[in-house]
Amino acid sequence: MKKKKLAIFVLILGVLFFAVGVGGLYSEHLRRVRAQKQYESLAALARESTVPETEAPTETVPETEEIKETERYVSPIQFEELAAINPDVKGWLRVENTSIDYPIVQTDNNETYLDTDFEGNHSVAGAIFLDFESEPDFSGRHNILYGHHMKNGTMFKDIVKYKEEAYFKEHQKITVYLPDREIHLKPIAVLYTAPVGIRRMTKFDTEESFQKYVVNMTEGGLVMDMPEEQPARLWSFVTCSYEFNDARTILYAVEVPEVEK
Repeated sequence: MKKKKLAIFVLILGVLFFAVGVGGLYSEHLRRVRAQKQYESLAALARESTVPETEAPTETVPETEEIKETERYVSPIQFEELAAINPDVKGWLRVENTSIDYPIVQTDNNETYLDTDFEGNHSVAGAIFLDFESEPDFSGRHNILYGHHMKNGTMFKDIVKYKEEAYFKEHQKITVYLPDREIHLKPIAVLYTAPVGIRRMTKFDTEESFQKYVVNMTEGGLVMDMPEEQPARLWSFVTCSYEFNDARTILYAVEVPEVEK
């Protein structure tokens, strides 16, 4: 009789542990779904036009003013509304024909946005963030962006796909939108590596030291398309990788006037 009661007790415990485990997995799934929906909502906001509707002018505008108005850059991203949600927003990253379509944030460390979303909530997806030692206006020599490798395909999951040569060649259009301009990028190399400090270097004493750094960082790339001209600055897109413990996949890119379609 005692053995029977013990067996029933063990069975009940097993059922309870199973229920707790399933509940935990479901809760995690809900968090991931909420994070994905949040960024889809932000992306929808970003796609809305920011160009105000204006009435036809009643007076003749001098030709010089017309030219200035025509040439003035109007960002397709609603940065004022995004800044109202999170003042840490610095730009918007979009990689054509991928799921990468997110705001870029930056704070005074590289830990906060590992598990904090754009709206300041705890999230396993975190946010796409700029290294705190990179220049906030992206004017520095090395702009480093981080994002999680999410199993559901969000955040920087598509970065690891660049290790396939065909994917690398077919996804060449990367755009960073800022309030006053947009930056066009072209991938030049992708590799996986250990998260060593040298990969985060942002300050260089000379032009020569920077160009040498670019060569060293891209050396051994799985796929490469190095530019003929020396780049003015380097961009790194960093995410987790699984070739070995604590590995990172890094996609390197450089600025170009515009990417060919």
